[in-house]
Amino acid sequence: MVLTISPGPDNIYVLMQSLVNGKKYGLATVLGLVSGILIHTSLVAFGVSAAIKESEYLFLGIKLLGTGYLFYLAFRVFQSEGNIDLSSARIPKKSTWSLYKQGFLMNVLNPKVTIFFLAFFPGFIFSETTPMVIQFYILGGIFMLQALLIFGTIALLAGKLSEMIKKNKNVGQVLKWMQVIVFIGIGIYVLLF
Repeated sequence: MVLTISPGPDNIYVLMQSLVNGKKYGLATVLGLVSGILIHTSLVAFGVSAAIKESEYLFLGIKLLGTGYLFYLAFRVFQSEGNIDLSSARIPKKSTWSLYKQGFLMNVLNPKVTIFFLAFFPGFIFSETTPMVIQFYILGGIFMLQALLIFGTIALLAGKLSEMIKKNKNVGQVLKWMQVIVFIGIGIYVLLF
């Protein structure tokens, strides 16, 4: 949830669509973004589960690459300024269907999401008896639910969130350090479990 809350292109885009065009348009964007998670979940579920069945060493390799990627993301966030700029966006009005499709494509075409799922999900395999594909879809469903709740809340509270961000210049820094801590924490978890 901390990763979803932290400022990034998806939640800033939802916020801006809601501010500029209204809550309905922000929610259309949210539904598109969340729908795109199904594609990433499917890619990881079928690709990783098949690979894991074949080789323990491959699973270890995936864990090591995933951990390295998460540490790299923590380092990149650490290097960033942590500022949130809401004033520079000029967003043209689009239909709700167009925003849904754009949100979907934004998510599906973001390779970082698949890489994140690849790094993150294998560390949360929870059953020896439940098929891995089903476990990946359960994890994907949980991720979709929290993304829907957080992005939906951003869309519904866009005006208040915008004012809070404009008034409190430290919000970006707090979210930056939360991201660093979460990336490192998840990386350690994935590596050790």
